[in-house]
Amino acid sequence: MNVHLDIAPLVAEALATGVPVVALESTIISHGFAYPANVECAYEAQRVALEAGVVPATIAIVGGRLTVGLTDEQIEHFGTAPGITKASRRDIAMLAAREMDGATTVAGTMLIAAMAGIRVFATGGIGGVHRGAEKTFDISADLVELSRTDVAVVCAGAKSILDIGLTLEYLETHGVPVIGYCTDEFPAFYTRSSGFGVDERVETAEDIAAFLRAKRGLALSGGAVVANPIPVQHELDPQMLEGVIDSALAEADAQGVHGKDVTPFLLARIHELTGGASEEANKQLVYSNVRLATEIAAVL
Repeated sequence: MNVHLDIAPLVAEALATGVPVVALESTIISHGFAYPANVECAYEAQRVALEAGVVPATIAIVGGRLTVGLTDEQIEHFGTAPGITKASRRDIAMLAAREMDGATTVAGTMLIAAMAGIRVFATGGIGGVHRGAEKTFDISADLVELSRTDVAVVCAGAKSILDIGLTLEYLETHGVPVIGYCTDEFPAFYTRSSGFGVDERVETAEDIAAFLRAKRGLALSGGAVVANPIPVQHELDPQMLEGVIDSALAEADAQGVHGKDVTPFLLARIHELTGGASEEANKQLVYSNVRLATEIAAVL
């Protein structure tokens, strides 16, 4: 057991007794939505898992401790405290050394979930290659983590603010399989399609679990992307969304926003420019991903 790791009693008991567990991230709490929507989303994601008989393990760094399974009090803290670090792999050691808080990204959550022995993680969307990366080299650490850490990430594809074609090229180069759940197309977060295909299509959680078992049995390193399109009734209009994204990107460039500040800035502007419709879509795709992740974890 990692000396910096704290696993909540309910999660530890589940892992010890074979009860399925699904990891959840904390960046969505600190940097995804404004309060109280962020906390409400975190509680609802946990409720969806528990309703399916699966133990949710929301992951964060609390006072330097890598914490697997946040309490309600800790969720409220991450939802309201200002200035909490957005914690990816590179940040974890320093946060531990300085005994600081960190809201874990997809990469950070994957890393800590793997330390705890959790194999399935539900999130909103993965990070990826940013538009204009040929000049900025802005590529999310999520993609690198997917190439090295054996956790299945259930997501609604990659955020539509990204260059999805280059994101998929990066994943292919690094041997990360992209599995489409009941879809031949890679979803684009707020929309069900991106114009790009997945590596393989599967129809059931049992098929996904069989694939993950085979992958582990073959000792193939790295994770897997399980792409689950946003429910059709919550999808945003693709043409409207592209115009909004272009506007938000232009604002980010004009204001000199860069690095890990880009995604929160763009999501906040998209929320404003869509009159809040993007927030509801974001919540619903998270819940949909948690449902699928619980099915996979239960089969495993």
